[in-house]
Amino acid sequence: MIAELAGSLGRTTVELFGQVGRLCGTATSGSAKLVRSLLPGEKFRGRSTVVQLYHMGTLALPIVGLIAFMMGLILSFQAAYQLEPLGAERLVADLVSVSLTRELGPVITAIVVAGRSGSAIAAEIASMKVQEEIDALRVMGINPVAFLVAPKLLAMLVALPLLTAFADLLGILGGLLCAVSVLDIPAHMYLERCQAAVIMKDFVSGLAKAAIFAGIIVSVAAYCGFEVTGGAEGVGRATTRAVVLSIFLVIVADLVFTGLYFNFG
Repeated sequence: MIAELAGSLGRTTVELFGQVGRLCGTATSGSAKLVRSLLPGEKFRGRSTVVQLYHMGTLALPIVGLIAFMMGLILSFQAAYQLEPLGAERLVADLVSVSLTRELGPVITAIVVAGRSGSAIAAEIASMKVQEEIDALRVMGINPVAFLVAPKLLAMLVALPLLTAFADLLGILGGLLCAVSVLDIPAHMYLERCQAAVIMKDFVSGLAKAAIFAGIIVSVAAYCGFEVTGGAEGVGRATTRAVVLSIFLVIVADLVFTGLYFNFG
C-alpha cells in the first residue's frame, strides 16, 4: 500500500516536472525565435503579426473596457461603503486609481485575454496538430514555433500592455461616475486625487506585469496546443487546459510581483 502510494506520488512528480520543463522550453524557444526574427536579414512575419494584433487587441477593446468600467464602479461603491462612516469619501479616488493601475487592471485584463485569445491560440495549434499540419510544416523545413508562436507572442506583448492602460482609464472613469453621482464628489476633485495618488512607478509596474502575463498566456496556449492528443475531444481538452493554466500562472506571477514590490518597491 505504502509502496504503491509512493510510486504514484513519484510518477506524478516526475510528470509534473516534465510538463514544467516542456512549458519552459516552449516559452524559451518562442522568445528566441521572436528575437531572431527581429534581427536584420531575418524574415519577419509582419503581416501575420498585424493580423494577430488586430484580433488580440482591437477586437478585445469592448469587452475589456466594459469589464474594467464595471470594476471601477464596484470598487468605488465598496470603498464608499467603508469610508463614508469615517468621513473620508474623498479617498475613494485614491483607492480606485491605485488598485486598478497596480493590481486589478493588469490581472483582470490578462484573465479576459487568456479566456478570449489564449483559448483561440490553443485551439488553432491543437487543430493543426491533430490534422498533422504541424508535421507538414516540419517536412517543408518550417519551424512551427517560429511560424506560429513568434508572431502571436509579439502581438500579445504589444496588445496586452495597451489593453491594460485602456482598462486602467475605463476603470478610473467608472469610479468617477460613482463618485460624482453617489458620493457628490466634484469631478475635478476626483481627478486631482487620482493624479496625486498614482505615481509613475505604479503605472509602469502594471504595464510590466502585463508584458509578463502576455508571455505566460501565449507560452501556455502554445504548449497545450503542441501537446494535444486525440481528435476533436483532445482539442477541447487542450483549450480548456490552456485557459485554466494561464489564469493560474497569471495569479501566481502577480503574487510574486506583489511580494517583490512590497519588499523592494
